[in-house]
Amino acid sequence: MSTPSPSRPAIKDPRVVPVAGTDAHLPAVPPERLTAVWLRQRFLHPPDIDPEIPGDGGVFPGRTTTQAAVLVPLVQRPAGLQVLLTQRTAHLRDHAGQVSFPGGRAEPEDGSPERTALREAQEEIGLDERHVDLIGQLPVYRTVTAYEVTPVVALVRPDFSLRLDAFEVAEAFEVPLAFLMNPAHHQRHSFEYEVPGTDGPLLGRRQFLSMPWTGPGLAVSNADPGVGLTADSPKEFFIWGATAAMLRNLYRFLQV
Repeated sequence: MSTPSPSRPAIKDPRVVPVAGTDAHLPAVPPERLTAVWLRQRFLHPPDIDPEIPGDGGVFPGRTTTQAAVLVPLVQRPAGLQVLLTQRTAHLRDHAGQVSFPGGRAEPEDGSPERTALREAQEEIGLDERHVDLIGQLPVYRTVTAYEVTPVVALVRPDFSLRLDAFEVAEAFEVPLAFLMNPAHHQRHSFEYEVPGTDGPLLGRRQFLSMPWTGPGLAVSNADPGVGLTADSPKEFFIWGATAAMLRNLYRFLQV
């Protein structure tokens, strides 16, 4: 019997992968659940559920598992909660150019996913933990690059400033939590590819979610950490892959 290779093709431009459909048939998270008060209570008394998407579905061969954490920052704006995200720079080895939460690999001195997430957010985007109120965690997510990522969810007071690490972060932006918690905006992509097997090539299939968002970026000064945030001109940010999957797991966590 043929056995598939654990390798799979990289996706150079996810925007060109066909959209198989959306999940518009599923309900959006009700507005009354998208508040700081309700979210605190949900994380104090979390539902006993498995994540809808536990990982990317495989790991590149030869990779050693690495513990990591990301901060899921929910900014408390007057118009509602906003998710603070980053666009990674194009030259990075893993997930180059992709939209991501601030975060990264755990260091021995961290001692917990919470400390890893806070430290990485400080290093990557200059988010001072004095503005951050941790409220809970989502299930661990395993990436194809062999990171076991703990999403740490936090409420963020809006009077913060940012300073981006120019090596890792190209841009920061915010997306309304209500937009991301509406499955009508969750696109399902799918394509087939061939993988080598012992008796010849086998057909594989790769699937992923995307949540494209068009809105302003945050004009941030890397030269002056005291500069506040202002809206830049609108553009499309293509949220996909592990970040979209973790947001989908947040949707399930809030919806059940």
